[in-house]
Amino acid sequence: MKLPEINTTQMLDFLVRLLNVPSPTGLADPAIDLIEKELASFPDLKLARTRKGGLVARWPGLRSDAPRALTAHADTLGAMVKEIKGNGRLQLTKIGGFAWNTVEGEGCWVFASNGRKVRGSLLLDTASSHVHGGAVNETKRDDSNMEIRLDAHTASAAETEELGIRVGDFVAFDPRVEVTAGFVRSRHLDDKACVAALVAAIASMAASAQRPAQDAYFLFSNYEEVGHGASAGIPPEVHELVTVDMAAVGAGQASDEYHVTICLKDSGGPYHHGLSNKLRKLAEENGIAYKTDIYPYYGSDGEAFWRAGGDVAVALIGPGVDASHNYERTHTDAIVATAQWTLAYLLSE
Repeated sequence: MKLPEINTTQMLDFLVRLLNVPSPTGLADPAIDLIEKELASFPDLKLARTRKGGLVARWPGLRSDAPRALTAHADTLGAMVKEIKGNGRLQLTKIGGFAWNTVEGEGCWVFASNGRKVRGSLLLDTASSHVHGGAVNETKRDDSNMEIRLDAHTASAAETEELGIRVGDFVAFDPRVEVTAGFVRSRHLDDKACVAALVAAIASMAASAQRPAQDAYFLFSNYEEVGHGASAGIPPEVHELVTVDMAAVGAGQASDEYHVTICLKDSGGPYHHGLSNKLRKLAEENGIAYKTDIYPYYGSDGEAFWRAGGDVAVALIGPGVDASHNYERTHTDAIVATAQWTLAYLLSE
């Protein structure tokens, strides 16, 4: 088959807009809203929200005897206020699995309970070299030693509380998006790059007046980073689920930033051999260059659905992302290839 063209400019424009929308797990509604607004321009899609807050798009296909689903997640790493310290600064608790040193010095927003957004920075509590000397290098970066310095006139817990900030308020770290020389550098490419790939594939099919070969469902989940994103939201009639999430790039890995990868096993065990082979055959028939890989420290929304009792075949594909759960980077080629593979799957008999 000849795949429709991916509009790379539109894809990157949407990705940058999505990356700049704060959406830590538990506060992902603004990102889901943006995805819904983007998909609402395609009249063939039937959009609905799950009670959990995810977005499900249904696209009626040429057949409906073996519906398919794809999923990507809109929620990201982040934090919540654990304690308002006596000096007015904030101690945090993490949302998702990352190391504090990966966000040390980063700007952030605190979403106060009264609706106010307060700017701040995440710092070590012994950050000043001219005060603490060697302790700056020696202090362990852990929950007890990291704090948010607020950009507000506050030097006490009472003054911080007057801003409307309370324990349990959400914190989002700046993505710092930059697109240059074909690369996209940003926090939270996991998994917004894959959301953009799915939206680009949908737009490409719609522009070419094509429909999926089978009824297709797209779940944009909002709790993946804490392990239960797609445990609900996939309709029971679905036969296959393709999870679209980043590929792990680094020493010992086959993945790279320029290719789409199919993961055959991660920390939860092997994916469905038959569906994985079906996807590999589709890639080869359509000239999509891909890698195969295994991720030792990784879990996906597909596994969340399996653990919740989902009786479907599950496979995992996605663009290679360097420095995962850090300041991430991928290449446009990898995102485009992910969108092309998605198209090949949707259009296949």
